Amino acid sequence: MRGTARHDAVRTVSFGLSRGRTLDPGAYGISSDDLPAYDPASPESGRIDPRAWFPAPERSLEIEIGSGKGTFLVQQAVLQPDVNFLGIEWAKAFCDYAADRMRRRELDNVRMLRADATEFLRHRCPDAIADVIHVYFSDPWPKKRHHKRRVVQDRTLCEFHRILRDGGRVHLVTDHDDLWSWYEAHVERAAPLFERVAFRAPDSARPGELIGTNFERKYQREGRPFRAMTLVRRDA
Repeated sequence: MRGTARHDAVRTVSFGLSRGRTLDPGAYGISSDDLPAYDPASPESGRIDPRAWFPAPERSLEIEIGSGKGTFLVQQAVLQPDVNFLGIEWAKAFCDYAADRMRRRELDNVRMLRADATEFLRHRCPDAIADVIHVYFSDPWPKKRHHKRRVVQDRTLCEFHRILRDGGRVHLVTDHDDLWSWYEAHVERAAPLFERVAFRAPDSARPGELIGTNFERKYQREGRPFRAMTLVRRDA
């Protein structure tokens, strides 16, 4: 998801994503509405292990927050058939479109969840279930009063640390200057939890790309600079 103004523009375009074709997420699309009720008074009762949503739950798990049309997931899942990928997207049109793409390609190692990603990770996910968390071109929420809605927060980084396995990684990429400064400040405070290292492009990225998402390709044509980092989980 992008910034407020940009997100409104994307939402308008999203109604034409299917181009008249009926989208069928099938078993590839999961909604937070279908999950068991969460009781704040009994947090552990609401825990759900998303690895159980895959035919081979023993595979390692990677989570992408804000998957959009699912381009990264579709590309990378083909190259890593031994890894399960879970995309989390709030916009229903994008989530359904991505899940339909995965269904048509019969990618059994990818699933899409329509949910608030930070809420799902905080209240639903058990400890130490994932190896990688991808956060690519997240909504920058540029207005100061909306900064609390940004994905990366002090508390969120603690949750990332909790659900990652030893040596797990967080990949952060953005084109937004202020959001990058926000990342750097929060990562500095999270130094006891994560070591910051250089970002390496996934195998699915084309030459000259960081990831190869729709957002990146669009803004690359506009000449925007991109910034990226990887955080490696410390055994705190």
